Amino acid sequence: MERREEEARARAEARPRVDEDLQHSTDLDQVEEAGDADESQESEENVEHIAFSHIRYPEKEMVKRSQEFYELLNKRRSLRFISNEQVPMEVIDNVIKTAGTAPSGAHTEPWTFVVVKDPDMKHKIRGIIEEEEEINYLKRMGHRWVTDLKKLRTNWIKEYLDTAPVLILIFKQVYGFAANGKRKVHHYNEISVSIACGILLAALQNAGLVTVTTTPLNCGPRLRLLLGRPANEKLLMLLPVGYPSKEATVLDLKRKRLDQIMVTV
Repeated sequence: MERREEEARARAEARPRVDEDLQHSTDLDQVEEAGDADESQESEENVEHIAFSHIRYPEKEMVKRSQEFYELLNKRRSLRFISNEQVPMEVIDNVIKTAGTAPSGAHTEPWTFVVVKDPDMKHKIRGIIEEEEEINYLKRMGHRWVTDLKKLRTNWIKEYLDTAPVLILIFKQVYGFAANGKRKVHHYNEISVSIACGILLAALQNAGLVTVTTTPLNCGPRLRLLLGRPANEKLLMLLPVGYPSKEATVLDLKRKRLDQIMVTV
């Protein structure tokens, strides 16, 4: 029994520490808040149904559009070399509106997109992330995780956080508030916001902008306070957004073939 306990402790210590924001369990939240939320949730029985507007394309057009969209997104790469050239804010507005079309549990839309353009604020964000990331690489992440990252040639230095003209920080709202001020359950908030992030990546690619998906481990609480976000919001992802720099390079990575990712039953 003692040997088993020692082995369990060893396995736990070997696991990389996860950002406390990402440890938040939606299911646990729903259980904890259910008592208040059940009484405060507004009924949707009276929401009107309206006619659905749909465009159906001929099959050849469907194939053409789906192939073109695949080819567009297949060019998407995670880019860490971002120019400081400014991007049109109307484009940023549009891509975030597009992300906001994502489906969400019970239509709670549990996302907040914080757009940071101010150079001083970007530098403060970089300072927090690099400070925590150095500790992550040296102590928290573990040998296996750091070894897996070696092929990407990444480290805790994040110059793109200063150079990118726009940073988009995506927060998940783990709960909301009803009209009477009581907490309101946000069902499947992390899944919903993750879907919105995927749509945002596609919208950025469609607009001709580049980014790299980052999940700043152990930085969420400090960044939330820095940006003045409320306690019900937890940082899920950070995207530096802009044009590629002239010296930009990417690793020659290959994606899995269709037969490796799709099973037809």
